[in-house]
Amino acid sequence: MLSSFLNCFKIPELKKKILFTLAIVAAYRIGCFIPTPGVNGAMLQEFFDKMSAGGEGSIFGIMNLFSGGALANMTVFSLGIMPYISASIIMQLLTAAIPALEKLAKEGQTGYQKINQYTRYGTLVLASVQSFFIALWLENPASFQGIQIVSDP
Repeated sequence: MLSSFLNCFKIPELKKKILFTLAIVAAYRIGCFIPTPGVNGAMLQEFFDKMSAGGEGSIFGIMNLFSGGALANMTVFSLGIMPYISASIIMQLLTAAIPALEKLAKEGQTGYQKINQYTRYGTLVLASVQSFFIALWLENPASFQGIQIVSDP
């Protein structure tokens, strides 16, 4: 088994893809430790503790789970893979509902690539929208039961 794993690195194209994937995963994990500027981490943790103690925090717990724990710390990559998952689901539903997308899906590899491209565009749109609303949510101290999370909203 170890020899077949080592053989992967003898193929230049496969080696390049493996190293690229490892670099992206490492960059993501590093970004999950960089806090968002202006957010008081201690107050944010206090807010999450209050929400989970009151039984209302299940949605925050699920979102935090999908982001790999980055949401509770409000890090740079706190959205995690949620925008991509949402965009993929939306594109699958739209493919069944819109005849032009359904036709594109039946075209084979080129149609599949085009749908993947639309999914990536949708991911960028959803990530921007979700980021905007998280920023608004952090700036609104009224919803935090008196806890001010952003130092200067």
